[in-house]
Amino acid sequence: MTGPLILGFDTSAAHCAAALIRGNSVLHAFGENMARGQAERLMGLLNETLTSQGLDWSDLSALAVGVGPGNFTGIRIGVSAARGLAMGLGIPSYGVTGFEARMRLAGPGTRVAIAAPRGMAYILNPDGPISVPMDDIAHPAPEPTPAELAVAIAEHAVSLWPQKAVPPAPLYIKPPDAAPAKDTAPTLLP
Repeated sequence: MTGPLILGFDTSAAHCAAALIRGNSVLHAFGENMARGQAERLMGLLNETLTSQGLDWSDLSALAVGVGPGNFTGIRIGVSAARGLAMGLGIPSYGVTGFEARMRLAGPGTRVAIAAPRGMAYILNPDGPISVPMDDIAHPAPEPTPAELAVAIAEHAVSLWPQKAVPPAPLYIKPPDAAPAKDTAPTLLP
């Protein structure tokens, strides 16, 4: 097998997923559905993915991470892990949007929609991503499994290799649901 060895992962929704590919060959892919706990699970899952193939972190050519849209906290977990690992390993890390990953999996002409809270969906229009009611989307592409999504993220990074990678950054469509406190902050005494 030839080509770059890329570890792709995603925590942008209620899952934690990883895939290891070399060139066009998927070596390992795994995803776990989980509403919370991605921060605690991610590094173990990435290490398990590497060791399942007898590989080490130093064998990697690059990383790929799902940058959203999706769960605010989940996106930050994945992006911060990718940036820290890339810096520590001295390898590139490619940020891959949920739209890019799903378009790799969808058939030509299929509308990609990413589930959003409260019956909404994120779609990609010519002017950029927007939020629309899910019921307004006719025949959306089926939602991939977490493992399929991780594979598509890694495959997209292979298509970018060896281009210089810009450090991954979150793709948020809407502001977080949490709001800053309205109470006046306490006065700090000297």
